[in-house]
Amino acid sequence: MKLLLRVMLVAAAIAWCAPISSALAQAYDTPTIELVETTRYSVTVRIHAGASGMPAGFGLDWMRKSDYDTGGWNSTYYYCSFWGTATWNFEPGNDSYLLAPNQSQIVELGDVFDETGMSADYFDELEPGTQYVVRMYALGDANGDVSDYSGTILGDTKPKDPDCVFSQGYWKNHSNAWPVASLTLGSVSYTKTQLLSILNKAAQGNGLIILAKQLIAAKLNLAMGANPSPVSSTISAADAQIGSLVIPPVGSGFLTPNSTSIKSKTLDDFNNGKIPTDCTPTPAHSTSWGSIKTHYR
Repeated sequence: MKLLLRVMLVAAAIAWCAPISSALAQAYDTPTIELVETTRYSVTVRIHAGASGMPAGFGLDWMRKSDYDTGGWNSTYYYCSFWGTATWNFEPGNDSYLLAPNQSQIVELGDVFDETGMSADYFDELEPGTQYVVRMYALGDANGDVSDYSGTILGDTKPKDPDCVFSQGYWKNHSNAWPVASLTLGSVSYTKTQLLSILNKAAQGNGLIILAKQLIAAKLNLAMGANPSPVSSTISAADAQIGSLVIPPVGSGFLTPNSTSIKSKTLDDFNNGKIPTDCTPTPAHSTSWGSIKTHYR
């Protein structure tokens, strides 16, 4: 069932990219994979094409190491197939997942919901404080050509600390933990229901949605007591750029990903704990953005 689902998802994007077996003849050189970094909710890897490249893209499999220790790759695992153009996480200067000989690309597992040019059976973030195993392979072309699997690497997500900083995925899935019931993004005020609809909306190449999700998470983190100093200027710049645009699906505003990427990545790093901060005692829950709104409208 797992293998059939993988074929069905990717068949809409390329002619054929069935999962491979080491018993199949290789048409592409076996790629390699290395760990770049981890956060509380993601594992970033860099993949390297061999001398034959990966002209049809590549696939990644991952699973908890505890499951791997029990049954190896025969246990339940997750996968993503990358076959198009990225808009969120990619190697500087190269936004394509179709790799030339000896070319490389980066992928952030646990942060693919807003990505383009890919298919997956798991879009949520990874679990904090958990060890994962990851492998990859070149996707097949119309003739069924494939590569063998790369080696398996390990990546440990970081524990949740401090407890006032959480990712946009956390806030999407823990609405009961929200310290406020509304936020102002740009010059437009949104209810909690509207904010949740934004967090649950796939960006589909809209940089406004990508930026808004990270801005929502950052403002919720500040309301939880996170020190605003590391990102105060970025939050102000994000609000200024959004202005009166109404964010989908509430409205139909649009910004190109290139115009928002630096601010989005800075806020993403903050929300994932990559930018150090400290916490003050959690303020009492309120029904609005409260006093913080006057600083970050």
